[in-house]
Amino acid sequence: MAFHIQEEETLDRNRLSELQNRKFAAMLEHVLRTNAFYQRKLNAESTNAVFDFHQLPFTTRREIQQDQAGHPPYGTNLTYPADAYVRFHQTSGTSGAPMRWLDRAEDWAWWKRCWGVIYRAAGVTDQDRFIFPFSFGPFIGFWAAFESAVSLGNLCLPAGAMTTKARLNFMTEHDVTFVGCTPTYALRMAEVASEEGIDLAGSTVRGLIVAGEPGGNIPATRAKIESSWGARVFDHTGMTEIGPYGFECVEARGGVHIHESEFIAEVIDPETTEPVSEGKSGELVLTNLGRWGSPLIRYRTGDHVRLTRERCSCGRWFARMEGGILGRIDDMLIIRGNNVYPATIEAILRQFPGVAEFRMEVEERDAMADLRIDVEPTPDADGVRLKAEIADAIRDRLNFRPSVSLVAPGELPRFEMKARRLVRHGKRSGN
Repeated sequence: MAFHIQEEETLDRNRLSELQNRKFAAMLEHVLRTNAFYQRKLNAESTNAVFDFHQLPFTTRREIQQDQAGHPPYGTNLTYPADAYVRFHQTSGTSGAPMRWLDRAEDWAWWKRCWGVIYRAAGVTDQDRFIFPFSFGPFIGFWAAFESAVSLGNLCLPAGAMTTKARLNFMTEHDVTFVGCTPTYALRMAEVASEEGIDLAGSTVRGLIVAGEPGGNIPATRAKIESSWGARVFDHTGMTEIGPYGFECVEARGGVHIHESEFIAEVIDPETTEPVSEGKSGELVLTNLGRWGSPLIRYRTGDHVRLTRERCSCGRWFARMEGGILGRIDDMLIIRGNNVYPATIEAILRQFPGVAEFRMEVEERDAMADLRIDVEPTPDADGVRLKAEIADAIRDRLNFRPSVSLVAPGELPRFEMKARRLVRHGKRSGN
């Protein structure tokens, strides 16, 4: 039985599972005819082979990187001839060599349909106006978000190659109602607006869809953005290689739904690779179901999440990541015997209004590591007091006391896309 895309959003767990199984079987049969990467990986001698999904091997970032290095420039995870593809994007390269990704027109249409779900969940109508304040390059960024909104009838303003001040003026001149950016850049825009006397809270903006960092579901970061803008923050999660899989609904704050009619979601113990029970945290594994030109089957995302599968107040049965992405598995720090994610430290720092920007530096030696936090205070902050309060708060919450240093106003970098506030020196734990 076929469902309209909006009907798929409200299927119960049983019908949702049946839909996933049908979509996966259709995709796999098609992919195994010509996709050399998965033919080798699954030892597929026949497209009629029957597979137990949960016995299929995981796919990893390293495998894709090695495949592309061995078969440049795009690797062998291509189901169609190269001339069938019309879009090129690549990852930001924060975890090793950038991965290159191609999409056919049909796969790009799938991307846009997924974004349609994200917009519906955020209460977007065809009367809303969007601004995308970043330069469009090969990183996926908000490319599909822009084109999806256009196809839905929304006025979309591209705001690349502008200063932040110019973007703010551009936004207010055109009565923009939704902004797509990183949480970091939402805060940077608020900082510049304050400096320039621009009343963000009095603007027409009613929503920000943020992505690229955990900040959208860090309560203190979210609260700071929402109070500065006078608008609702909606968290979104996606990956260049997997697609736009996560969204926050109007009805339930503090979590991100996984678009399960187009993605199969699992959570595993990253050490044993065994599935964890519902409500336990682990590594998110995803399979996309509509990107046949360059699919990923049981892809280990490296994201640390906690899933619940209860029905949401929005009416969807889609699995929900409580607290969004909690951190990156490979970003976990071991500080004086304590396991710490950078997002946890950000959650503490953002509780202090006097913090304008920050940077974390970790010195790793053998099994021990030391953390230093550089803090750039706001002009009205008592720096000495702020420094002591931050150190005390981290000690009370995380059971160790970091070194906290104050830096001069404007010394720390500002970011438009993914922020890079963590600097690691020495041997990384686990390597």
